[in-house]
Amino acid sequence: MAGPGRGPKGPVQKPQDAGKTIRRVFSYMDGYQKQMVLILIGLLLNAAAGVAGAYFLKPLINNCIVPYVGQQNPDLSQFISTLGAMACIYLVGAAGSFLYNRLMINVATGTLYRIRTDLFTKMEKLPLRYFDSHPHGELMSRFTNDTDTLREMISNALPHMISSVVSVVGVFTMMLLLSPILTAIIVIMLFLMLKVVMTLGGKSGMYFKKQQGALGKVNGYIEEMIEGQKVVKVFCHEDKTVAHFRRINDELCDAATNAHTFASILMPIMGNLSHMVYALIAAAGGGIAIAFPALMDLGTIAAFLQYTRSFYQPITQISQLFNSILTALAGAERIFGLIDQEPELDEGKVTLVYAEKVLDEAGREAAGENGLPLLKESSARTGLWAWKVPAGTAAALEAGGISLAGSPAAGGLLVQVRGDVRFADVTFSYDGKKTVLHDVSLYAKPGQKIAFVGSTGAGKTTITNLINRFYDVDEGAITYDGIPVKEIRKDDLRRSLAMVLQDTHLFTGTVKENIRYGKLDATDEEIVRAAKLANAHWFIQHLPQGYDTVLTADGANLSQGQRQLLAIARAAVADPPVLILDEATSSIDTRTEALIEKGMDSLMEGRTVFVIAHRLSTVRNSNAIMVLEHGRIIERGDHDDLLQQKGKYYQLYTGMFELS
Repeated sequence: MAGPGRGPKGPVQKPQDAGKTIRRVFSYMDGYQKQMVLILIGLLLNAAAGVAGAYFLKPLINNCIVPYVGQQNPDLSQFISTLGAMACIYLVGAAGSFLYNRLMINVATGTLYRIRTDLFTKMEKLPLRYFDSHPHGELMSRFTNDTDTLREMISNALPHMISSVVSVVGVFTMMLLLSPILTAIIVIMLFLMLKVVMTLGGKSGMYFKKQQGALGKVNGYIEEMIEGQKVVKVFCHEDKTVAHFRRINDELCDAATNAHTFASILMPIMGNLSHMVYALIAAAGGGIAIAFPALMDLGTIAAFLQYTRSFYQPITQISQLFNSILTALAGAERIFGLIDQEPELDEGKVTLVYAEKVLDEAGREAAGENGLPLLKESSARTGLWAWKVPAGTAAALEAGGISLAGSPAAGGLLVQVRGDVRFADVTFSYDGKKTVLHDVSLYAKPGQKIAFVGSTGAGKTTITNLINRFYDVDEGAITYDGIPVKEIRKDDLRRSLAMVLQDTHLFTGTVKENIRYGKLDATDEEIVRAAKLANAHWFIQHLPQGYDTVLTADGANLSQGQRQLLAIARAAVADPPVLILDEATSSIDTRTEALIEKGMDSLMEGRTVFVIAHRLSTVRNSNAIMVLEHGRIIERGDHDDLLQQKGKYYQLYTGMFELS
C-alpha cells in the first residue's frame, strides 16, 4: 500500500502542468466516449447506492422496529419491504461497481496501448544525438515505471478518486440533513485528523525520498559489481565489496524502516480516531435524543453513525489517491516529453532505386556522353543501384554549380551508385562547443579501400557517422556520387551503406534471423553464403541447432569474436555499394582475422570501403590511409608512401609510438 506523501513507486513527484497533462491523457481516450459515459454512470450509481442505502436505516428503525418492540405479533410486511428496497439499492450499487471496473480495464489498456505505440514510434524517429545524450535506463523507465504509474492512475486511482469525492459530498449532504449539530462535531474532528495525516504523511514522504535515494545506490552498486565481477575476483576484493554493500544496505534499511513505520502507523491512528469519533457521535446523539426527543430519534442516530463510518474512509483514500495521481501525471509528462521531441529531420528528396542498363539495337550497353552506361529504373531486384534525382533537385544542384552525370528518367535523373564519397572542408562538433573535426577533406573513389588510423578520440568514427548522416556537418560538404548527402533521403542513404561496428549487437532470435536483419528478404542460401564470406559458417555449424540456434541476452552464449563474425555476415548479406568497418576485427584473434580478410577481399571487391582499425596489419592493403590526430588529417597515402614519409604512421608501424 502506498504511504502518504509518496506515489506507488516512491516520493511524490509533482507535474509541471497537471491540467495540460491530464487533458492530453484524456485525448488518448478518444473513441472511448460511450464507455466513459457508462463508467461515469456506474461510478455515480455505486456512490449513490452507498449514500441512499445508509439512509434507509432511519425508516427501518423508526417505522419498522421501534413501534413493534414488545408486541406479540408484529406486522413484518413493512420491515420486509424496507429490507427489500435496501437490498435492491445495494444490488444496483454492486452492478454499477462491476460496470465501471470492467469497462475501465478496456479503457486503461487501450489508452496505454496507444501511448506505448506513440512512444516507441517516436523513439524510432529520434536522431542518434538524442540517445547519445540521454541514459538508456532513463529512456527505459518511460516504458516501464512511468507507463505503470499511468496505468494505475487510469484504471484505479482516477475512478476511485471520483467515487470518493461523490461519496464524501453525498454523505456530508445527508449528514447535514439529518443533524447539523452532529455534523459540526464531525467537521471539528475532521480538521484534527487532517492535521495528523499531514504531519505523519510529511515525515513518511521525507523518509521515502531517502529510501529511494538509498535504493538507487544499492541497485547501481549491484549492477556495477555484477558487470565487474571478474575484476573483483582478479584483485581479491570480495570482502571489501561486501563491506561496502553492507554500509549502503544499512542506509537503505534505516530509511525504509522509518518510512514504513510512519506509513504503517497512520492507518491505525486514523482508525482509532474514527472509532473515537464514532463513540463521540453515539454519545452526543444519545444525549440529544434523551434531552430533546423532538430533535433526535434512534433511527437518525443509527443512520448518522453509518454515515460517520462512510465519511472518513473516502477522505483518507482521497489523500492517498491524490499523491498517486500526481506521481502518474509527473510520469505522463516525462512520456509526453519524449513524444514531443523533434524527430530526425530529413529534407532529402533523392531516393535509391534498382536500375538496369539500356541496350542499343545491337544488344550492347548504351553509354551516355560521360561514358557511363545509360540506365532505366527497374522494379526487379537487379543488383544494380541508382540514385533517382528529381528534376527540381537536379536543376537546383546545377544552378549551384554541381552537374550530375546520369541518365534521363521519368521525373528526373538516374545516377549510378558507384560509391564515390568525398569530404570537402568538413568541420563538425557534437555539442556546438568542442570541434571534433577541423577542415577535413578526402575522397574515396569507387572500389577503393580507405583506412583511418589514429588515437582514440582523433575523429575516426565521427567521419563514418557523418557519411550516413547520423549527424550533419557544421561546415563544408559531403557528396556521394556527386550528390550532396543532405539531398539524399536518410533511409535510402543508409540502405546504400552497411556498417560493422566495434560494439556488436545481436537481437533475441536465431542465428539465421540475426544475419537476415541485414536483408529481411534474404533466402537461406544467401544467409549461408554471407556466413561463409565472413568465415562464420564453420562455428555456426557447431552450434546446438546450427543456424536455428536461438541467441539471447545479446548473444551471451557466443564469444565476442563470434558475435563480431555474425555482424560481418549481417553486413555481407545486405550486399551494399559502400561498406564501413569500425574496428570490425578488434575482438578476433589473428588467425581468424587472416581468414576473414580473405573473405572480406571478396566482399570488398567493387565496393568503396572505409576501415577504422587499431591493428595496422589490417590496413596495409588499403588504397589510402588517413592518419588523424585531434580531428585533423596529418598524413595520407598508401602503406609504402607513409613508411617512406617516416612520420606518425611510420612510428606506429615500427612500434616507436603506440595508439592510445
